[in-house]
Amino acid sequence: MHILVAPDKFRGSLEAEEVCRAAREGILLAHPAAEVTTVPLADGGEGTTTVLTQNAGGRLVTVQVSDPLGRPISAEYGLSADSTTAYMEMAAASGLRLLAPQEYNPLLTSTYGTGELIKDALNRGVSTIILGIGGSATTDGGIGMAAALGYIFLNGTGKVLPPVGKSMEAIASIDTSRVDPLLRQVSIVVACDVTNPLYGEKGAACIYGPQKGANPQMVQQLDAGLRNLAQVATSTFGKDVSSTPGAGAAGGVGAGALWFLNATLREGVQIVMEQTRLAEQVEKADLVITGEGKVDHQTLSGKLVKGLADLCQEKEVPLAVVCGTLLISPEEAREAGIAYAVSILNRPQRLQEAQSEAYVRVREATFHLVRLFYLGRKSGRSLH
Repeated sequence: MHILVAPDKFRGSLEAEEVCRAAREGILLAHPAAEVTTVPLADGGEGTTTVLTQNAGGRLVTVQVSDPLGRPISAEYGLSADSTTAYMEMAAASGLRLLAPQEYNPLLTSTYGTGELIKDALNRGVSTIILGIGGSATTDGGIGMAAALGYIFLNGTGKVLPPVGKSMEAIASIDTSRVDPLLRQVSIVVACDVTNPLYGEKGAACIYGPQKGANPQMVQQLDAGLRNLAQVATSTFGKDVSSTPGAGAAGGVGAGALWFLNATLREGVQIVMEQTRLAEQVEKADLVITGEGKVDHQTLSGKLVKGLADLCQEKEVPLAVVCGTLLISPEEAREAGIAYAVSILNRPQRLQEAQSEAYVRVREATFHLVRLFYLGRKSGRSLH
């Protein structure tokens, strides 16, 4: 029996690799002769750099960059074993987690550090960059990122503007004469899991600005700035991407990546599954086990578990889900293509206690589900 273990992290408890180890132990306890393959996964957000770098047999590199407020920090990104592909997360340089709550202010924050990460990768000669853009502290339309790569943003009198959120309203022209020429030699793929447009009531400022510290007045100012940026950038680059699904991701970096980097936006789950060659692994499996900290309605609308469920249905391989919190009904699980779903929690307990026991609980839950699957196969039944 060949079992594939392909989980996401359990946020706050276990990294994806730790979930793999715990599940493997449970499987072999239930069926010592089982062949177990483990593939740690991520959904394009936090942890994606580590997962993709490890999968590529690569290494992490550390770079001095600017944090969202321009202060020097160390940030990591990954390089593949042959150094042709870079894997990076915007959150490493421009993430909300880098700021204290009292520092949240998308009028003043910038994606400049993300551009510095990209520039370092360009200088190392990569041909492909995979960039995850979740968890940002910014709503600057990507102008900070672009400025680090040589773009210059000018107001109506020709004065150079600082590349922060509040400057977007004043942009009258974009000088592209000093853009790093290496940008033309690289393919950039952006992991983008939201479909918001750049501006408007469902845009970057209105939907995500408040969680980054924007009050109602700031939201209006930032939305106006994104509209102005769209007008100037459309004129400069000859294409209007402001309504493209995902343009409003990461405070407008989705649109900025299309304009300034000539990037491609793709679902993070699909990028990770493709990079890890997951379809090939699923085809070989008799059972696939995945998991994450919480399985809810959001999980079924494009997250890792749903992407894996779709793949397993296509390959006609049963999928079992192990999770911390299970908030979907049996009918929803069946409709999503999940053959078996179980929470690892076996009694009421405090969050801290549940997190500390997560490894053991994953091991136990996996033991029970594999025992059930194994006995079902012996009797001619299955999880399908």
